[in-house]
Amino acid sequence: MPMPIDELESALRAAFPDAEIRIDDLAGDGDHYRARIVSHQFAGLSRVKQHQLVYGALKGRVGGELHALALETSVPV
Repeated sequence: MPMPIDELESALRAAFPDAEIRIDDLAGDGDHYRARIVSHQFAGLSRVKQHQLVYGALKGRVGGELHALALETSVPV
């Protein structure tokens, strides 16, 4: 069963309450998303570490109910 966009956004907002978050459904199927997350929590972290934080926030759902997630992470300017 695909992950609804509101569940994805809710999980990300819980983990990154200070963040600017934008989620796009890439295929219209509720299974392929792009998430743009701008958060102070990413300061000083490599891109890999930033993405690991996001995957950790989703608690193993990527690859299961969330088939594909393209991530764009950054720190506010």
